[in-house]
Amino acid sequence: MSDASINASRAYEDEASFGDYFALLKPRVMSLVVFTALVGLLAAPVAVHPVVGFCAILFIAIGGGASGALNMWWDADIDKVMKRTKGRPIPAGKVEPGEALALGLALSGLSVIMLALAANVFAGAFLAFTIFFYVVVYTMWLKRATPQNIVIGGAAGAFPPVIGWIAATGTMSVEPWLMFLLTFMWTPPHFWALALFMRSDYDDAGVPMLTVTHGRRATRVHILVYTVLLAVLAIGTAFSGIGGPLYLAAALVMNALFLHGAWKITRRDENDSEADNFKVERSFFKLSLLYLFLHFGAILAEALLKPYGLGGW
Repeated sequence: MSDASINASRAYEDEASFGDYFALLKPRVMSLVVFTALVGLLAAPVAVHPVVGFCAILFIAIGGGASGALNMWWDADIDKVMKRTKGRPIPAGKVEPGEALALGLALSGLSVIMLALAANVFAGAFLAFTIFFYVVVYTMWLKRATPQNIVIGGAAGAFPPVIGWIAATGTMSVEPWLMFLLTFMWTPPHFWALALFMRSDYDDAGVPMLTVTHGRRATRVHILVYTVLLAVLAIGTAFSGIGGPLYLAAALVMNALFLHGAWKITRRDENDSEADNFKVERSFFKLSLLYLFLHFGAILAEALLKPYGLGGW
């Protein structure tokens, strides 16, 4: 094989694929955006035409993906030094930063305009605000400026159910903000648990995560405090317009498990954690994923059962 053929083959191998561009949209995060937005839309007290509902969720998902692409564009310098993120398309050399920026901006504009046309202007404007909050307020400002980055920045990931509700109703009420608060209060324990066993990543990247600035001991205490506040909020939501007996049962079980996990994390010292490779912390992190899914799943179930007189109180 000639040198020209070898170089052409290598160029072909290094060329970005559809999967690389799709990875820029953070599909795992997008799946959470889609699910919580769908719950917000279906929990709303109005019927939504299936086509309108489908389009609303699609454009909310695209907006979430656009945020992910812009986040990867800005964070490319720290992504390449973190084990968890060095395989992303930009640090891996699959996609140029400028391409990620262009894709993110194009999808942002598309999603906002199309959501406004498909649902209502209020929903489109709120999606635009969410993208701005995630990209500018969290990614460009808070993430590298304060150990409270996850606390405040978590609001961006908590907005989708509010957008879904607005897409359905065109108005605001208490219920979507309860869903917002569920995700908002869940985010710190979820990410701090991850930071406990991935601290070296944040150290290497110079990101002022709480584990870096205040140490693991303080982080463990913060996890417990936020988990207690989250449990109060989650169980109290059962007695709101989006709650009911099914939701209450799920909330009682999951919050008991979550509180127990947070308490176990608080009682551990670093020798225990290092000895078993942060087994308890990793287990708590996995539980946190199930925690949010089951709470929103229960809200969705209550909403779907209401027309049959079975959901709600």
